[in-house]
Amino acid sequence: MTIHPLPSYPMPAQAVINRVDWRPRADRAVLLIHDMQEYFLNKYDTAQSPIPELVRNIARLRDLCSGLDIPVVYTAQSSHQPAEERALLNDFWGPGMTAPEFHGQEAIIPELAPRPADIVLKKWRYSAFQRSDLRQRMAVMGRDQLIITGIYAHIGCMATALDAFMQDIQPFMAIDGCADFSASEHEQALRHVSQRCGVSLTCAQIASSLQCQGLSVSQP
Repeated sequence: MTIHPLPSYPMPAQAVINRVDWRPRADRAVLLIHDMQEYFLNKYDTAQSPIPELVRNIARLRDLCSGLDIPVVYTAQSSHQPAEERALLNDFWGPGMTAPEFHGQEAIIPELAPRPADIVLKKWRYSAFQRSDLRQRMAVMGRDQLIITGIYAHIGCMATALDAFMQDIQPFMAIDGCADFSASEHEQALRHVSQRCGVSLTCAQIASSLQCQGLSVSQP
């Protein structure tokens, strides 16, 4: 019931057709780095695509967002999750990283380790909004856009995008800033978001939009 070893596949990098023409803005966006923990990354051969591109692209977006004063939020599951708190997750995935053999793998990978100004939320369910105060934090910050990166695209990333949409937050799925169980499931997640609840953009498209809006916001 645990996550099986995952295949390598080419990281998608082509733009997709979106149903709406939203674009991320530096004064409205939050960057989410979703579950980039050693436990989840260890399911891949991390030397093979899509992982090197994934880590590199997220790091570049994080640096850009930090430079534009865009909040950066992480989610991370704990290795200490009582069975009653995991609840239905046990039926689908077993004990996950709470199993003794995986203790110590809950850390976010060193290449993306949170910085002092970043926010780290404990993750309990697929969506980053469930059992967290992410919505409230975004409201306090006056932010209503969420740029979603991380793993896994068709599970937590897509669930977070759907949840954001239902809370009137515009979600943006980073095409080459996510990874998944397979190329087909990665594509499925991008297509679903682009047609049903948000916008799927490459990291280059996201960066271009943020930089453009960042310049306009900083001008008097």
